[in-house]
Amino acid sequence: MSAPDNEAGTALEEIVAGDDAAGARLDQWLATALEGLYSRSRLQALIRDGHVTVGGAAVTEPKRKLLVGDRVRLTPPEPEPAEPRGEAIPLAVLYEDDDIIVIDKPAGLVVHPGAGNPAGTLVNALIHHCGASLSGIGGVRRPGIVHRLDKDTSGVMVAAKNDIAHRALADAFADHGRSGGLERAYKALVWGIPLRPAGTIEAALGRAGSDRTRRAVVPQGRPDARHAVTAYSVLERYDFAEDGKSDAALVECRLETGRTHQIRVHMAHIGHPLIGDRDYGAAFFTKANRLPAPLCETVSAFPRQALHAWLLAFDHPVTGERMRFETPLPADFSALINGFRAL
Repeated sequence: MSAPDNEAGTALEEIVAGDDAAGARLDQWLATALEGLYSRSRLQALIRDGHVTVGGAAVTEPKRKLLVGDRVRLTPPEPEPAEPRGEAIPLAVLYEDDDIIVIDKPAGLVVHPGAGNPAGTLVNALIHHCGASLSGIGGVRRPGIVHRLDKDTSGVMVAAKNDIAHRALADAFADHGRSGGLERAYKALVWGIPLRPAGTIEAALGRAGSDRTRRAVVPQGRPDARHAVTAYSVLERYDFAEDGKSDAALVECRLETGRTHQIRVHMAHIGHPLIGDRDYGAAFFTKANRLPAPLCETVSAFPRQALHAWLLAFDHPVTGERMRFETPLPADFSALINGFRAL
């Protein structure tokens, strides 16, 4: 075949599978047929998103086996804009001035655009709300962002509206409050009750195997190991189960470092994963079956990790004034806790 035209949004020349395609995986064969134009991982993503057809029908399984004579066509998607666009996404603004904006982020809202989330993020909402004032020092994909919460974690966040504020806040978060200027506290509902009413978890975090999105406790000497410290204290105990197999606790966690998924990984590491955490607490999901109705249904249906950033305090990056913001638990989290309290 001739060299393919890879203009985005335009179908590449149709490729007819030859004898070498018999029984081959679609993604592997296509990577060879396109002469390295796309990586195999990129082709897998394009196939899953429906951009490849075989015999005129969309195929979404990269492992699909080919037959001699199959007619394969790839139609790449339109390119994404180089910079995020403003979107009229509602924001719960707790405070705003010319330098910063503090919001109560709802669960389900991604902080900044990335793979799989090109739009509909907090950044898109901030661009629409703040306009041209939003700081760009964090890069075009993360204007104004100095810290983040996981998609399914709710709570207080601050963003910078100019470069001066951005630099000062970024330094404060990089320092992790060691100088006393930054304070962050979370509430988490976990399986089981920690033996000690308060404690500190100090365990390095790194990539969990080949999965780029997950983290795990790793040896301190590993090249990707990052020092991580979480202090926790038990706020409420729910020890109603005689066998102790469905006990739970409401804990407060305070960060001395700010690593990806830090609280979730650290609490799972000591045997108390967050309720609803499908990444780090999947092995505990059957515990909900031991709970009486309707709590069993409430816990089983809870769609996210039970984690809320209820407190954020910092020194204003320009005036130096002490700023402190607290937010109540969102309705779904409150309902979950009230179900345990009722027992």
